[in-house]
Amino acid sequence: MPGLEPAIPEELRFGRFPITDVSPVVEGGRFPAKALPGETIPVTATATREGHDALGVSAVLYSPEGKVEQRVRLESLGPGLDRWGGSFTPTGPGLWSFAIEAWHDRYGTWHHNADIKIAAGIDVELMLAEGATLLGEAAGDEDRSDADRAVFKLAADGLADANRAVPERLAAGESGEVLAAIAREPIRELVTSTERYPLLVERDRAGRGAWYEFFPRSEGAWRNSETGEWTSGNFRTAAERLPGVAAMGFDVVYLPPIHPIGVAFRKGPNNSLNAAPGDPGSPWAIGSPDGGHDAIHPDLGSFEDFDAFVARAGELGLEVALDLALQASPDHPWVAQHPEWFTTRVDGSIAYAENPPKKYQDIYPLNFDNDPEGLSHEVLRVVNLWIDHGIKIFRVDNPHTKPVWFWEWLIQKVNEEHGDVVFLAEAFTRPAMMKALGRAGFQQSYSYFTWRNTREELEEFFTMISKEWAPFYRPNLFVNTPDILTEYLQYGGRPAFKIRAVLAAMAAPTWGVYAGYELFEHVARPGAEEYIDNEKYEYKQRDWAQAEAEGRSLAPYITRLNEIRRAHPALWDLQNLTLHWSTDEAVLAFSKHKVLEDGTKDTLIIVVNVDPHSARECSVHLDLAALDLDPDLFDGEGKFRVDDLISGQSWQWGVDNYVRLDSYFEPAHILHVRR
Repeated sequence: MPGLEPAIPEELRFGRFPITDVSPVVEGGRFPAKALPGETIPVTATATREGHDALGVSAVLYSPEGKVEQRVRLESLGPGLDRWGGSFTPTGPGLWSFAIEAWHDRYGTWHHNADIKIAAGIDVELMLAEGATLLGEAAGDEDRSDADRAVFKLAADGLADANRAVPERLAAGESGEVLAAIAREPIRELVTSTERYPLLVERDRAGRGAWYEFFPRSEGAWRNSETGEWTSGNFRTAAERLPGVAAMGFDVVYLPPIHPIGVAFRKGPNNSLNAAPGDPGSPWAIGSPDGGHDAIHPDLGSFEDFDAFVARAGELGLEVALDLALQASPDHPWVAQHPEWFTTRVDGSIAYAENPPKKYQDIYPLNFDNDPEGLSHEVLRVVNLWIDHGIKIFRVDNPHTKPVWFWEWLIQKVNEEHGDVVFLAEAFTRPAMMKALGRAGFQQSYSYFTWRNTREELEEFFTMISKEWAPFYRPNLFVNTPDILTEYLQYGGRPAFKIRAVLAAMAAPTWGVYAGYELFEHVARPGAEEYIDNEKYEYKQRDWAQAEAEGRSLAPYITRLNEIRRAHPALWDLQNLTLHWSTDEAVLAFSKHKVLEDGTKDTLIIVVNVDPHSARECSVHLDLAALDLDPDLFDGEGKFRVDDLISGQSWQWGVDNYVRLDSYFEPAHILHVRR
């Protein structure tokens, strides 16, 4: 039966039923909320009405073509709250939209009143007659299926049959078949709808995947033992590392800048101010007489070599992410050709990068205020050049040091022509700026995860990324970077590396590792939170195969984590994380749950001892409602079966569960609910 639209004056803000506080909506719909194909998107709204009649609330999902793809009835989130919730699932990329509908629930109103009045002997015949009329009208609704119409016809006849007993007549109008037909398509009147809110659905790699960072110049680099001189690795030798990366289950291989490196003020080992002959310099000091952002460092090879590297990665199921670092060395061609793209100081010199008292004389920041159009289009040209060479993912260095409007413009321009291109913001900065970059279009971002180590810190962080920021911000949980070696990893030993990998790989759909993590590299430069003999300033030789053969590698453990990620769709979503409680302040417990398209369920419970120096014993208390367990999973004692995907052990778990995790042995349980 089609809904009846009330006649409401256009100048009023409320329709027939007030609908407010809709989520996921970003700034009132000014920016689209983010989603991925197949992602279960929680949706909530506040909707209310006058009086005591029943109100129905639905979420309507529209495809990019404007077609209604899903209409999901929302459930009450608590008596008296007028808050409603549910979820929908977009199926493919594109600019989708959704709206919330509130409507007079005729059947719900009758059902509620009939149960109360007939039990009390009030208006019995009138209530039965009203039910017969209501379901009789539904039986005549030609927009419904023949099967449902037949169900309603049978129910209406039963309600109207005075030869039956009253309880039997009422039961006819409340049968399981009637309730199922109503659930499929409610009887709606006075339908009130919000405006449509945008929902941008982007490809999987925009928010799902495992990243691995390495320096191509180090792969295949070798040092002459007699002269001490280094020979750089190149794209041909770096390609030999790709099978190892793919074997660990990574999806993206991320390369620091591959462009020519400046000589002026080149930094030496450990960020020293004086580089010796042969020191390669920081790849982020981009530009030399050999070219700038549109060129390849001669030591790495040619564009033909680069194309072969990208092609080999593709053969192995890997995408290549390229660093987009919008800065220049003093030797960059832009400095001579476009001095207006930089900041000139009163003494006529170009301002170099500073974070007082730190100075970066080898890098000139760009200034987008002097010639915004010229500089913006030059960056667009550079990005399009690399897209033409097979790059669909850009890791953007320090985007918070450039105007946000520029990123909104650039990402929009690129995605208009190449909707599958992904931008990752390397933005370790203030929350307001991180939020702004997400709204501006960055598909994902680095995060505060690196510095969240205690259970309390992690619970707060996981709540933020999975609930509060989720509509506009996708975190990439990198465990380390060339610039970030936290004290937790410096002093936590091997357990710390396992703990951080489990947390990153299980809590978010996207995580990342910088090369050397699997070798437990943990020695910092004195007084700094970065590696000693940092690969940013020198070549690094590592024997991956020997380390693994000698049991000195975390690669098998990382491989297992990525296998678990690929096998369990519950880990592919961000917003389905639920925290659980433990009696130990160092034991963190959370779950991830997803109902698949075919109705099957995937549920994991992750319990981690976040203290890398001890064994912990405690009780873990589970919120069973969040696990969505069917009754047939429980035994006579209220227990259900879980399988540990790390150790291979199995246990019976329930509401309260004893846990002992020894960080030196195995700091985590990754438990799969057996169904």
